[in-house]
Amino acid sequence: MRQIVLDTETTGIDPQAGHRIIEIGCVELVDRKLTGRTYHQYINPDRVVEDEAIGVHGITNEFLADKPRFAEIQQAFLDFIRGGELVIHNAAFDVGFMDHELKLNRHPERVSDFCGVVDTLALARKKHPGQKNNLDALCRRYGIDNSHRELHGALLDSEILADVYLLLTGGQKALMLGGDGDTGEGGSQIQRLDPGQFQLTVLNASDDELAEHQAFLDKLESKGGCIWKTIEQGESPN
Repeated sequence: MRQIVLDTETTGIDPQAGHRIIEIGCVELVDRKLTGRTYHQYINPDRVVEDEAIGVHGITNEFLADKPRFAEIQQAFLDFIRGGELVIHNAAFDVGFMDHELKLNRHPERVSDFCGVVDTLALARKKHPGQKNNLDALCRRYGIDNSHRELHGALLDSEILADVYLLLTGGQKALMLGGDGDTGEGGSQIQRLDPGQFQLTVLNASDDELAEHQAFLDKLESKGGCIWKTIEQGESPN
């Protein structure tokens, strides 16, 4: 299964008020494993970025002035996500902006036409009702280090969200002693391990050990029966 963990940054909060996407970041998961493939793009929105939005992500109008328009990167972006399942925190927000950009470019499809969507905010609210479920709170809850996240950024946030998603949905979890005071669940870490570098050792019993085992079973049988011998012989203990 191919999944694309996705985040966007925008000029404001409402596409119907003319706000636009200015950054897209994606990381790829295949069968719940990070593949290392990413998509990242800054976009010139052809409008002013609100000061409040700049305070969140730090992306200025001057920085975006020489970046491509959405129409110029649209095909490469759609090629990257097409056919995958999108994993997004507060999916309605990002999908709404993406659909708005496609509509502006007279593209006939909408996101739901070529991608499934998983909303990690909805998953978190169901699993942790009544608690904070923003990305920072989930990082604390699952022991994910996001100390390098001073401002929002689409690629960085999608990388962090990939870790959160895997732990939120129960995969690749390692329980550690000592938990975060936020939850009492203990810490969890994403394990990026290559299964090929590990091989289980199988130890078979020696002839002497098998003989000692049989002698012990005989002793038990002499004292009124041995259920293990019955099972070994393929009979039902009942």
